[in-house]
Amino acid sequence: MTVHAQSASFAVTRPVHVGRAHLVVRDLDVVGSFYEKAIGLERLEESASGIELGAGGKPLLTLTTRGDAATAPRNAAGLFHTAFLMPNRQELAHWLAHAAHLGIELDGASDHLVSEAIYLSDPEGNGIEIYRDRSHMEWTYFPDGTIQMDTRRLDLQALYETAPKSAWSGMSPDAALGHIHLQVGNVPEADRFYEGVLGLKKMTTYPGASFYSSGAYHHHVAANVWNSRNASARTGAMTGLQDYELAFNDQQVLDGVLSTLEGLEIKVDRTARGYHLTDPWSIGLTLVPPQT
Repeated sequence: MTVHAQSASFAVTRPVHVGRAHLVVRDLDVVGSFYEKAIGLERLEESASGIELGAGGKPLLTLTTRGDAATAPRNAAGLFHTAFLMPNRQELAHWLAHAAHLGIELDGASDHLVSEAIYLSDPEGNGIEIYRDRSHMEWTYFPDGTIQMDTRRLDLQALYETAPKSAWSGMSPDAALGHIHLQVGNVPEADRFYEGVLGLKKMTTYPGASFYSSGAYHHHVAANVWNSRNASARTGAMTGLQDYELAFNDQQVLDGVLSTLEGLEIKVDRTARGYHLTDPWSIGLTLVPPQT
């Protein structure tokens, strides 16, 4: 098991966690600037066709563009939102004050019992969640290991009033990509893939959605059909989520997943980053081995 710093969030110390997401966009300059200025990510690398953004030197989001990129329809399989996890409530409040100062339009805010979350969209309609977890010691687990979650009103004014008075200087270096929420065509098929193939545990369900995790986190991956019921596979030229990474802290867990993939004869390509495959909707996924 990889040893993490004390500041690492519970989400990223699990046997499996989300590494980074990769979005295809039409206007690289506009979208990249939004993630830097509005979300607070730092630009780590750039080229003519792509930008890598992160926090504390960790890459969390890759943006690329291509000449034939066509805007994905709202009901396409792909991204519902990427979820940036703040290390504490103070950092979430500080980001909210920054967003208010910039006049950023929010899509919503919710108290999920396990977390407090704020929702918005980037300039091309890709969903974003900015959230903080309550301590996992405060979460309510059921005897079968699943977890209690809900969607309740989050008092943004009260949160805003707790923000530090100091100037905001960007996303905390301890921030992470806590989870990724997908739009899929069929929830039972998503269950078969994310539970049955990748070995994640279904922690809770909402009507039309399942939430999967590793190591008793509330969820690292979610899949819903709220906009995308019966969606077909993505095409390569679509904007939006091209692929994302699941990073493994435990080699034995990764070996088990690779064995399952081999047994089911699911195509896996070895890459410089790890093991690449696609889910049933052609959303790319790389399984990243433990970093030594």
